[in-house]
Amino acid sequence: MLPELLQGTDAGGFLIIQDSASYSGRDLLKCFINAALNREEAVHVLGFEVSEEELKDGLKGSHVQRLHFHNAYTDPLGWTDQPAFTVHQFCLEELTRLVKQTSHSKPATLVIDSLSWILRHHSPPAVCKTLQQLRKGGAVRAIMGLLHADMHQRGTVGSVCHLATSVITVTPGMKGDEAVAKMTKRSKSGKVVQDEEVFSIRNELTVVVQSKSSQHGPKQADPEEQETDPTANLTFNLRLSDTEREAKEKLALPFVFSKEKKTALLHSSPGSGRILYEPDANDDYDQEDPDDDLDV
Repeated sequence: MLPELLQGTDAGGFLIIQDSASYSGRDLLKCFINAALNREEAVHVLGFEVSEEELKDGLKGSHVQRLHFHNAYTDPLGWTDQPAFTVHQFCLEELTRLVKQTSHSKPATLVIDSLSWILRHHSPPAVCKTLQQLRKGGAVRAIMGLLHADMHQRGTVGSVCHLATSVITVTPGMKGDEAVAKMTKRSKSGKVVQDEEVFSIRNELTVVVQSKSSQHGPKQADPEEQETDPTANLTFNLRLSDTEREAKEKLALPFVFSKEKKTALLHSSPGSGRILYEPDANDDYDQEDPDDDLDV
């Protein structure tokens, strides 16, 4: 599936490359940028985390002229007098203006490096709203974004990935130059296709699929999906031995009614429940009603 995604993102498509501190997805993002440039598409990059020189490293040929880098790396928060691009400009109007400044007639591909930088300064609902508007606005043909999943809560990652038509989660492979790509692609009809492949990236920013992950050794379970034992690290023991469990089962609890108690309550013996009182000679008993003045 990875080569198919590299061949082209559908109009209105939204691709997210999800990485973590264990493996960076920026090289794979550059592979997608290189593939878009080779298709003669105009590419606009919002660069928050690396400089223009570092992003263009490895991109060669005349097609690099169609790459427009909007420098948000130097002054992302607008602390200087003339910032090139700031995180506060991440809105539909500003992004549409940036894309339409170029002379290309066709809608461009927008690359966000990275979405994590924007999510640090905008609320997830605001970011999702802007992305949805860009997809339907017409000025942008497709969107590609890098997302550092371990920087955000699972709800935030899930909200942004829910908008994406394709999500690629990259993790380290068995060898140093290999990585594992877990892919999810949603079609317009609602069909969801998932795949997992082992790949490597060559110097010319081309992706080589080595094998399916299932053929490359045992599959590593997601740490978040692994069942954890809540009693593993306690300073006291919550488990019972067989003898203790047997004694617990035989213990009669005070609030549990046995058959004997139920029988005694439901079938009372003669004379039970009666109150017998014999007046004492010294009792002060008045025959008059003390509350007769309350009668109306």
